[in-house]
Amino acid sequence: MSVEPTWLTQEAFDRLAAELEHLLTFGRTDIARRIGEAREEGDLKENGGYHAAKEEQGKIEARIYRLERILESAVVGEPPASHGVVEQGMLITVELNGSETKFLLGSAEIADAETTVYSPSSPIGNAILGKKVGESASYKTPMGKEISVKVLKVETFAG
Repeated sequence: MSVEPTWLTQEAFDRLAAELEHLLTFGRTDIARRIGEAREEGDLKENGGYHAAKEEQGKIEARIYRLERILESAVVGEPPASHGVVEQGMLITVELNGSETKFLLGSAEIADAETTVYSPSSPIGNAILGKKVGESASYKTPMGKEISVKVLKVETFAG
């Protein structure tokens, strides 16, 4: 399975690398300590602390896996300049269902909480990738509905 490259600013790359390092060291150490302490309490079947710690361990391991995949496939640099063509790392404005919608085409890891993000491999991302301003495309939703989308604006993402 090939991994799609993820465009990241240097700041986002450094932040994610620091988070990964923290999880690999302190995160794993802390959760192992908590699991050990919960085991010492006795019967594991009815030990809420043990089960909560194991669930947290699963979340930490999933986040580590995700961060490793992102960082190993990262393309680090300045935001790509807009040339009016939809590509990863761009802020896209489209006409969708009769109204304008604006989103970042890329990784949620580089966006703030207010920015909507779609992956280039999502149905909408895949449909408009490579399209120019003024061009239209369509895609199917997971429920099979055909959706038309028109690219109105392509801007450099300022992060």
